Amino acid sequence: MTELIGLAPLLGTLVGLVLGLTGAGGGVLAVPALMLGLGMNLTDATPVSLIAVGAAASLGAVAGLRNRQVRYRAALLMAGLGILSAPLGIWLAHRLQQTLLVVIFCTIMLLIAARMLHQARTAHGTDGEPQPGSRACALDPKTGRFRWNTRCSATLAGIGSVAGLFTGMLGVGGGFLIVPAFRQFSDLTMQAAAATSLAVIALVSTTTVIGTLLHGGQINLLGWTFIVTTGVGMLIGRILATRIPGRWLQAGFGVVVLLVAVAWLARLFV
Repeated sequence: MTELIGLAPLLGTLVGLVLGLTGAGGGVLAVPALMLGLGMNLTDATPVSLIAVGAAASLGAVAGLRNRQVRYRAALLMAGLGILSAPLGIWLAHRLQQTLLVVIFCTIMLLIAARMLHQARTAHGTDGEPQPGSRACALDPKTGRFRWNTRCSATLAGIGSVAGLFTGMLGVGGGFLIVPAFRQFSDLTMQAAAATSLAVIALVSTTTVIGTLLHGGQINLLGWTFIVTTGVGMLIGRILATRIPGRWLQAGFGVVVLLVAVAWLARLFV
């Protein structure tokens, strides 16, 4: 137990750092870190992951709002639908086998990692950012805001709903889906996508934490240590994110997710 208490701050800081840099990956890394590094099962890891990622995301979202990087209308739409779909995820989590949930989780991680790496390699521009007006949710170059239409609204609604489902089912925050989706379907820069993702995560995680705790989830000293240090890592990551090109952030996130998925599958089946 003593060794684990010493390891929890390191793992928490690393998870927060990745979340701060990319606006995603907090839950993707938190759940494996809690299970593989601290010996928790998925049921115990879920509430710890949600609280850690949700609290850290709130800190990052506030910073993003101050820098005018958060697209708050999009965040509110996605979070609202995510909150509605999250209870279904919680319901599924209590009825599906843990091994099946892990396999689903890792499969999605591998697909997202491949997509993020592909986008980082083929993106237009010196910083790996998409060309304006080329996506379903295009930005108005004059205002920097989304041009709202049926296609954009439906796209964001779908992203929010799926992210909420996986938040409830796996305790992963949803950012690992939101950021790649923003990069695929919108003109947002990596920094703006990360900041908006953090706002969605903060909103959805808060309500999902309540539902998870009502279903019997508990937090011990090890979990609280992890939660606090995740917030510290987040603050460091947000500072560093402004100094690193978007393409590097995207490629780095893809590599980390790929390695975690492979390691988790290897532990499960080898």
